[in-house]
Amino acid sequence: MSEGISQSQEAVCWSTTAASGGYTVEIFRRTIIVRIQIRRAPESPVKLAAASTIVFAATFAACYRPVTGPSPVNRRNAPAVIPAPVTFAVASRDSFLITPRTGVYVDSLAPAEVQAIGDYAANLISSQAGVTARRLAPGTVLPDSSIGLALDSARSDLGLEGYELTATTAQVRIVAARPAGLFYGVQTLRQLLPASVEHPAARARRLIMPAVHVVDHPRYAWRGAMLDVSRHFLPAADVKRFVDLLALYKMNRLHLHLSDDQGWRIEIKEWPELTAVGGQTAIGGAPGGYYTQEQYADIVAYARSRYVTIVPEIDMPGHTNAALVSYPELTCDGVAPPPFTAVGGPPNSLCVSKDTVYSFIDDVVREIVAAAPTPYFHIGGDEVRNLSPDQYRGFIARVQQIVTAAGPRMIGWSEIAPANLSPNTIVQHWHADSVQLQAQRGGMVIMSPAAHAYIDQKFDSSDVLGLAWAGIVTLRRTYEWNPATQIPGVGESSILGVEGPLWAETLLTRADYEYMAFPRLAALAEVGWTPSTLVDWESFRRRIGQQGARLAAMGVNFARVPGVDWAW
Repeated sequence: MSEGISQSQEAVCWSTTAASGGYTVEIFRRTIIVRIQIRRAPESPVKLAAASTIVFAATFAACYRPVTGPSPVNRRNAPAVIPAPVTFAVASRDSFLITPRTGVYVDSLAPAEVQAIGDYAANLISSQAGVTARRLAPGTVLPDSSIGLALDSARSDLGLEGYELTATTAQVRIVAARPAGLFYGVQTLRQLLPASVEHPAARARRLIMPAVHVVDHPRYAWRGAMLDVSRHFLPAADVKRFVDLLALYKMNRLHLHLSDDQGWRIEIKEWPELTAVGGQTAIGGAPGGYYTQEQYADIVAYARSRYVTIVPEIDMPGHTNAALVSYPELTCDGVAPPPFTAVGGPPNSLCVSKDTVYSFIDDVVREIVAAAPTPYFHIGGDEVRNLSPDQYRGFIARVQQIVTAAGPRMIGWSEIAPANLSPNTIVQHWHADSVQLQAQRGGMVIMSPAAHAYIDQKFDSSDVLGLAWAGIVTLRRTYEWNPATQIPGVGESSILGVEGPLWAETLLTRADYEYMAFPRLAALAEVGWTPSTLVDWESFRRRIGQQGARLAAMGVNFARVPGVDWAW
């Protein structure tokens, strides 16, 4: 070890003197390296080993300043990671440098799923496409200037989606109990790197990240968004891009609203007129469209590769005008209503007394589930105006049997709560309702309160896009709420998670959808992931401002909302 470094040349991060060994160990911090100075070598290998143990044990304890999420002390200089991790320690002067030699490694026996995550990470840091992760030969150690991904089934403390990320000047290691955790660890790695990582073709990218130690896991299992592709249609490529943006912020559900009064958006082979007729319309006469079953299955598979589960919704018994136009036999009088292409909706609904209607629902559910197996199926169930309470509750109970028989768990908007629901059914809260009834049954609730989570609402009164029936939903309003205290009788144990619906009455293009969704979805992601004790508006406001450069680098048409000092 060098004896030429003095305390006057650089600050001592940590120092100790062995009482009986007659030596001192000091760790010095620099931007890229950590140096160790031993002023007098121990007389024996045992004492040398003891010195090494002291060094490594002290590195994180003393050289890293603990950051347990957003806090007044560390808010100013903490890296702009969203959602805020559960525990976060930063070495303020040390960093890891990615060079052209930096490789991503997985274990030699890692399953294909881990290899795919490694390939994803390798392409993230590379300036050329098609790079793959390398496999460590048995018995070898992770080389310097490298990133290692490893599964450890013994890490039950991390849960299904948690991870531990350790970055030193020499290496980055990400450990998780399950592959999803590795993927989310890579997203944290991504956000610790400069925004230039989003420009893979850029020349001479200098990718440096701080030395950190992160142990992280989500608060809720369900962290999602909803895309309304019925009122206006989005091509499959745009849906996939939305999936990528959700993955950046560790969101794991994409609820696709596939049918409504204005359009039907998925092929059902037993009922071809649904797309031939109902799939051709949209609000304001905009072009319609639909996904073939093959396209839908491809979207589901792509989302799965980003650890996002697609949740299909076929709204019923109301919001079904596009289906009724396509098949008049689904109405009670057998007469097709006119197409509806305005904002709002007619009072029409399926004729719940006809067996044909339930054969139709059975075919729709069965074909969608067969095209791409799903653990969830959303039936809508909201805003039904021309059925009696008994008719409505009977319909919901019968559809629950159909969905359950097909395999998925049924989900419905909050109006379904008074029906005779199984505890396995999930109720989605969106306004004043009786979802506590499902909590009392032992069922789970998804929290989407319109005043906080409806990201189709205007975030500024002067904005052209969006509606305002739930009020002005600012970024701060999206961020500052606690799902567990929102509804009396619906506590933490009854909440599956949070979701931000994006209804498309005023949205026509991908740019429109992105403008309304971001940065508010990032705020909702933190509500769903980060412990409530660490949710802090001032910290988030600073971090999302820094994220502006990253979103701009990705070409996201995000809203530069007031109250944030945007880095772009």
